[in-house]
Amino acid sequence: MNKVIEVENLTRAYGDFKAVDNISFDVKKGEIFGFLGANGAGKTTAMKMLTGILEPTSGKGKVAGFDIKTQRNQLKYKIGYMSQKFSLYEDLTLKENVKFYGGIYGLDNKTIVERTNLMIERLGLENIEDTLISEIPLGWKQKIAFSVATIHQPEIVFLDEPTSGVDPITRRQFWDLIYQATEEGITVFVTTHYMDEAEYCDRISMMVQGRIEAMGTLEELLTKHNAKDMNEVFLKLAR
Repeated sequence: MNKVIEVENLTRAYGDFKAVDNISFDVKKGEIFGFLGANGAGKTTAMKMLTGILEPTSGKGKVAGFDIKTQRNQLKYKIGYMSQKFSLYEDLTLKENVKFYGGIYGLDNKTIVERTNLMIERLGLENIEDTLISEIPLGWKQKIAFSVATIHQPEIVFLDEPTSGVDPITRRQFWDLIYQATEEGITVFVTTHYMDEAEYCDRISMMVQGRIEAMGTLEELLTKHNAKDMNEVFLKLAR
């Protein structure tokens, strides 16, 4: 199976402090890869290096076949990215946001219109397509932000704490969108501090203080650490 992400000894230091400390892993094409850990564990910093936003202090990595240090411009057309703040402009309408990001991702106007209409129909947003993002409820903003991050049909989409701050029903609906994306061939790299979301992932890594302390399927991690759920695994590793 092809590897969409390959990382070796990746480190990001701020003086003597290592926010990400010598991590190595890979992600296979079509996987939902869960990057779990408490707030401040280094998840977002690692993701920013993988998306070309931050330059590593040391180590190396490839995403979608591109070097994360030397080919950052080429990389951005092959990936989608949804930040913790949902990446949408509050003073633009839903349709204006999609058009703006479609242009950034290099889509022509005809393709932008076609995919915008498809997205609006798929999510049932016909009544709010000309509404300012600032006036749309948080749960819908998440779904729109995810759809915008995948509008150019990237090889991999990076989701940074995408379900933070919403109710359990909306979280479940968001994961349905993730499953739909993987069925269309998109690999998903998702960070979360909700340990129960591990069961939705094909494989999981657990970050503790900048290092990957465990990696594997849910079953493998529960067996290895003799735990009943991921909360228990996390507590054992964090101690």
